[in-house]
Amino acid sequence: MQRKSHSIPTQRHRKRSRRFIFSGIIFFLLLFIFGIAAYSSYHLKVPASFWEYMIPIPEGETVNVVIEQGMTASQAARAFEIQGALEKGTPIDLARWMIKFGLDRKIRAGHYSVVPSDAWNVARQLRTLKPALLKLQLLPGLDIFALIDSLESQDKKVNREAVSEALMNNKNYPPKLLDILKGLPEDEYTRAAFLMPETYMLVDRTADEIVSRSSSAWWNHWGEFITQHNLTSNDIKEASIVASMVEREVLHDSESRTVAGVIHNRMRKNMLLQIDATVVYAWRLKGRKLTRVLYKDLEIDSPYNTYKYKGLPPRPICVPGVEAWGAALDPEFNDYLYYVAGRDGYHHFAKTNKEHQANIREIRSAK
Repeated sequence: MQRKSHSIPTQRHRKRSRRFIFSGIIFFLLLFIFGIAAYSSYHLKVPASFWEYMIPIPEGETVNVVIEQGMTASQAARAFEIQGALEKGTPIDLARWMIKFGLDRKIRAGHYSVVPSDAWNVARQLRTLKPALLKLQLLPGLDIFALIDSLESQDKKVNREAVSEALMNNKNYPPKLLDILKGLPEDEYTRAAFLMPETYMLVDRTADEIVSRSSSAWWNHWGEFITQHNLTSNDIKEASIVASMVEREVLHDSESRTVAGVIHNRMRKNMLLQIDATVVYAWRLKGRKLTRVLYKDLEIDSPYNTYKYKGLPPRPICVPGVEAWGAALDPEFNDYLYYVAGRDGYHHFAKTNKEHQANIREIRSAK
């Protein structure tokens, strides 16, 4: 009986020993696998796909890395190192992994939030990351001062000096548009008219990128029209000024071509243009903002005062939008010489001064 009782704990002991040994083997096997995985991934000797499902992607605090437009895999890998995302390995290692994963053909410009790690794990993160871009709005109707204020409010890196330098930097313009600009006055006031107002998604909101993207958008929209109609630099200069006046005068786009037609009619008859928006701009150049033009304001001595000086003002007075540019390049053929805005923002057009005065009385008498 005693010998039988001693056999039970012996069997239990053996079972525990076997379980312990089995657990130990599993532990060391996993440790061995993870060790081999780390070593092989670092030295690029084992395909990543073998370990892809066995080792989790790193988690933790991220760093922001900016990849610029047109970067190669090598250049992008270098950017990840410089901006603190590559903790182990070299940019060459990262570039190799990017090529191995096919990222060299897919890498896009933008901002990448990456957990700092070794080359393999950085590349693994990039396989699932989408670049973030920065939004910037370029609004139509802004004069150069309001344009700078608007851009600066969206990104503090953009200031008066930066915008001025970017506008005057020929590298920021498409070559064919630059050929046209060389025939125009070389100042930021003129060049600002050739920025396309719209919402842009940018890698970085620098003045150079803003000017480059928006001037390219302008040429992409109007370049074919200009080429087909053989427009000269003088034609485009005139159109830029007319477009800027139309932009500031018209509230409803449906009237843009009609107002442009009135401007051309008055120019052909050698009449004063009498555009209120140019008077507002003349005062703006002197540091005064007008919200309403009074008779006393018309006395300002400025080439932009179209109540005193005939013909077009020297330069555009704002950044025109698409409708305004379209109107300036293709004005409506009409017989109107006058217009006055009603309370709803729509204009009343007239062929004679008598009709014009009647329109004014009608608007003033309306409740």
